[in-house]
Amino acid sequence: MHYLDFVFIFIFTTLVLITGIAFAKAGGKDMKSFFAAGGAVPWWMSSLSLFMGFFSAGTFVVWGSIAYTSGAVALGIQWTMALSGIIIGFIIAPKWRKANSLTVAEFITNRLGQNVQRTYTYIFLVISLFTSGAFLYPVAKIVSVAADFNIYYSILILGAISIIYVSIGGLWAVVVTDVLQFVILVSAVIIVLPLAFDQVGGVSEFVSNVPVDFFNLVNTEYTVWFLVAFGFYNLVFLGGNWAYVQRYTSVKTPKDAKKVGWMFGALYVISPVLWMLPPMLYRVYNPGLIGNEAEGAYLLMCKLALPVGMLGMMLGGMVFATASSLNATLNISSGVFTNDIYKRLYPGKTDKQLIKVARLSTILFGVLAVVVAMLIPAMGGIVNVVISLGALTGVPLYLPVIWTLFSRRQTAKSVVTVTVFSLLVNAFFKFISPLLLGFSLNRTEETMLGVSLPIVLLVAFELYFLKKKKVDPTYASYIEYKEKQAFLQVSDENQIASESKNNSYSLRVIGYAIGASGLIIGSIGMFAAIGKYIILPMAVLLIGLGIFIAVRNKKK
Repeated sequence: MHYLDFVFIFIFTTLVLITGIAFAKAGGKDMKSFFAAGGAVPWWMSSLSLFMGFFSAGTFVVWGSIAYTSGAVALGIQWTMALSGIIIGFIIAPKWRKANSLTVAEFITNRLGQNVQRTYTYIFLVISLFTSGAFLYPVAKIVSVAADFNIYYSILILGAISIIYVSIGGLWAVVVTDVLQFVILVSAVIIVLPLAFDQVGGVSEFVSNVPVDFFNLVNTEYTVWFLVAFGFYNLVFLGGNWAYVQRYTSVKTPKDAKKVGWMFGALYVISPVLWMLPPMLYRVYNPGLIGNEAEGAYLLMCKLALPVGMLGMMLGGMVFATASSLNATLNISSGVFTNDIYKRLYPGKTDKQLIKVARLSTILFGVLAVVVAMLIPAMGGIVNVVISLGALTGVPLYLPVIWTLFSRRQTAKSVVTVTVFSLLVNAFFKFISPLLLGFSLNRTEETMLGVSLPIVLLVAFELYFLKKKKVDPTYASYIEYKEKQAFLQVSDENQIASESKNNSYSLRVIGYAIGASGLIIGSIGMFAAIGKYIILPMAVLLIGLGIFIAVRNKKK
């Protein structure tokens, strides 16, 4: 990398930090501001944040690696996410908004009781340490490949940056920087694609020089049944992951929550093609990557195709886009600890004291995520960790809770039984069976087991309760609580006025940040040896978009 690339990485990093820190006041007023942005986030902004938080959980490294080695299989896997988002918009997202709870843990308390909440909280926090590490590692991998920088130093530095602005600005900082990263990343990908095609001689050369089965949507490892199971896993993960549920509960109405899911689905129809083409193209340029080397295919193509300076900007956008999942998970982990553990142990604490605990716990979870990220190479690499972690924990942990949004019959015992039993069975076949019995499941079998077992158990409990004509005794009190919270939210005029002010402020910050990004890209384009015809128009477009957003939402 040229020294100018590092200069632009520093500039972009500074811009993101300033944008996040700008919400220190808006995000630090009280618990609802820090963990739910006051319930004020516009639906389109929340959807973009959901999109960035979900796709960036290793997209460039995990799916990029699969795209390099297996081609369009990576597209088939990601298109299951589009269908999941659309279904969530119709069914699950509005249910979460109607629940009127600050966190999923709060919903579990009101619906199933405090003992169940404790059980799920502890399981979630332990698993979130591994998911946070799995989100941080790809960011560090990107920097390591592009900059020839030690991956462990990358983990430390990037972890520190994420901890700083999430601990200061809360969910507002996460959401607003997500929107900025979405705009910048899409712009950068649009710039890199034509330049990458030039490197391999154009579309026809690309098509004629890939393996015969490169455009198949399935293969022997990622079969049709894997896609079916993985699609259902995504439905449950998107619909029940505690960090993603924030995106449905932080908007104003259930109708807005529906739009969050629908827009996510629409974005995932188009985006996988944009994200996956660079590593697929690199397969033609250099087919010799083996093992974990394929994790760097995306960045290697960017290094090859982009002019000096633009690589730094692209790297900055990818780093912070990929860090989005880490930021969301840090925020919700801190929220669960503060709202559902600390607050119950010390009920007399003021909002100011709780915000202090929230920020300190964000730092603690961030440090632990750094430690886990450093251990990922010893766990078999990021592809193995992400897919196996999802198969083992996703559906058992989240589906039983989602089920209680719709069922009056499921009880505390039935829900906990399904989760704990499914986790134990999955862990047995993943870790114990290969050692003691010499028997292990392949990728499809592992995913099918993780998805199907909780479904079978929940259906069995539902049919049993239906036959006994039993309704959970706690359901009536939950409905009463939910209706009370809905009334309090509608009647708080001061909160409504504050929400409107924060929305306007957040949009102005986004406008200024997008305009500044356009100026940065324009300064690169002025001196670029190649690609000016793409870079400069994109810069003008970003500057114009930033000015339009800022002026339209100017302070009155």
